[in-house]
Amino acid sequence: MDWNQARLYLSRKDKILSHIMKKFSGKLISRNDPFYSLCKSIVGQQVSVASANSVWLKLESKCHKITPEKILQLSKNDLKKCGFSRQKMEYINELANNFIKKKFDIKKLKYMNDNEAIDYLSKNKGIGRWSSEMFLLFNQNRLNIFPVQDIGFLKAISKNYKLHYPPSKKYLIYFKKLWSPYCSVATWYMWRTVDPDIVQY
Repeated sequence: MDWNQARLYLSRKDKILSHIMKKFSGKLISRNDPFYSLCKSIVGQQVSVASANSVWLKLESKCHKITPEKILQLSKNDLKKCGFSRQKMEYINELANNFIKKKFDIKKLKYMNDNEAIDYLSKNKGIGRWSSEMFLLFNQNRLNIFPVQDIGFLKAISKNYKLHYPPSKKYLIYFKKLWSPYCSVATWYMWRTVDPDIVQY
């Protein structure tokens, strides 16, 4: 991803976003660890950033390194102590099994467009559209992800453009068109305005 090219393009299209981009340093980077990223997206589902971080830190403390093998070595009680619900225990264990049994091949994603990739990722139990989009944005660094199911993203749009929350479908269509083909970059900056910590999956 050419971050500077994306910034230049977006700054010309959107004055408010241009001002926001000048306030925040850093950029979107990938850990290049697909299992880590997908696990973190499962942990982050339907909870606040603070809650997700708390669970994740406890999980890292238990595992030392997040790998499929390490996850499967944890008991249900271990995961419960980390803050996992019964559902999320099932999801993370199934994901670990899929990686170990090679039922899931990340390399296939490069031949797919965003919607095809989301469908493929969603074959893993517990990985829905939101988790898939977080993975494509943070791990794969796809350029044009526009995560309309993400509460923080919607709050940021409402805050920065002085719109009612949640923004209407009409406005979401407008912003997606305005920021394409660099919606991922715009999204990253929107998040920075509502959360001082740089979120990474």
